[in-house]
Amino acid sequence: MLIGSLVTLLAAMCADPTLAAESDSANILRVLTLQDYNTRVVLFGTLLLGVTAGLVGTFTLLRRQALVGDVVSHAALPGVAVAFLAGELVSPGSGRSLGWLLAGAALSGTLAVVAVSLLRRFTPVRPDAALATVLGVFFGLGAALFKTVQELPSGNQAGLQTMILGSAATMTAGDVSLIATAAAVTLLVTLFLFKELSILCFDEQTAAAQGWPVLLLDLCLTGLVVAVTVIGLQSVGILMVALLITPPSAARFWTDRLGPMAVLSVVIGGLSAVAGCFVSATVPKLAGGPTIVLAGSLCFAISLLFGTERGLLRKWLRQRRNTHRIGRDDLIRAMFEIVESRLAGSGDPSSKNLSTVAVQTDELLAKRRWSRQRLQSLIVRAERDAIIRMDSDSGWRFTRDGARTARENVRNHRLWELYLITHAQIPPSHVDRDADFSEHGLDPQVVEELELLLAQKAAVGDVPPSPHPVEGGSSE
Repeated sequence: MLIGSLVTLLAAMCADPTLAAESDSANILRVLTLQDYNTRVVLFGTLLLGVTAGLVGTFTLLRRQALVGDVVSHAALPGVAVAFLAGELVSPGSGRSLGWLLAGAALSGTLAVVAVSLLRRFTPVRPDAALATVLGVFFGLGAALFKTVQELPSGNQAGLQTMILGSAATMTAGDVSLIATAAAVTLLVTLFLFKELSILCFDEQTAAAQGWPVLLLDLCLTGLVVAVTVIGLQSVGILMVALLITPPSAARFWTDRLGPMAVLSVVIGGLSAVAGCFVSATVPKLAGGPTIVLAGSLCFAISLLFGTERGLLRKWLRQRRNTHRIGRDDLIRAMFEIVESRLAGSGDPSSKNLSTVAVQTDELLAKRRWSRQRLQSLIVRAERDAIIRMDSDSGWRFTRDGARTARENVRNHRLWELYLITHAQIPPSHVDRDADFSEHGLDPQVVEELELLLAQKAAVGDVPPSPHPVEGGSSE
């Protein structure tokens, strides 16, 4: 988006750099300060469209109907062409009316959705194949009709091709008024049905069992998708599906709750529409639809990387923390077992006793199949967390807090081993490896339940003996 703008500006500056720079700067400043009435009107209409698409798209995404908007946007083309031809036939010169065109697009899009439903219900065609088939048929028909319309001698069809990619900057105040009215009605209907659509998207069976009109709600959602797709053709064209799906997809990286997701989707949809509108107005050679879609894609890329719930950076940091925590727990357990073997015969090793025995690095290497470099990194992190400390004889001892942590971790691990042996019939020779995969997810509630199940074998607060031999090197 920005690269295309810079290329256009540089091409214009080649003829007269000084005049071009002054002219472009003045044009950009004029657009950014909303000095022109048409800019303000178009911006308002586009903003309302982006907000409506973001809200409707939230339910479309959760309902797994993302491709329905794509089918409607492509299927609208034959309706636009037929509406133009009908308007010219009824009243020459009126075929270019936006009302005629939107009515034709809505009718054609609705027919496409009905065709998809019929194919899915009464034929063995798979849902994705039904969507692709209907999209291809309607879009092919639309392309053929557009070719016919463009060859008419009347000249009234000029600019009709903007329905393909959209051109927000060329809309008139009347066009924006019609689009804004339709978008406002769609937005209000969506807000009115917010609770019902939420129930439908999350649990259709429960909604039906509670007496909700599931089929009617599904038809309402489909109608909202058709409406917002059709009214967005003038601004975004057949790329309208991107404005429907990209904002809620981006919002999904930031939250797991429907309310915040809907709000974020509305904000991202509005920002995308406004940003695309500004770029299209300042660089006339850039169509409004693609710039709006690119702005939304930029928001999606930022959310993908930095989203606080599902962003790649957050996921990487979470995995890194889990890896460090698991490695620390394995190091603690290895040290505990070595100390426990030295204190054999003295009863359950207390936190005080655990702190009296030093463990050598070679002992830890023999206990686990770690490389020396891996072990060194685990020791550094454990020492930084004040779990272990270096002893004077070049060994490692538990700190007071580290000893308490070691008792808790080993106790939880062995409770889980006992549960696997007692209730899951896992052989003692294999239980250590199986417990390694599960023990790190034990929370206090699970530990309490294990204590109740194994009350006869593990008293509360005590570390039960290992149900298998602890000597030898086991894999991490």
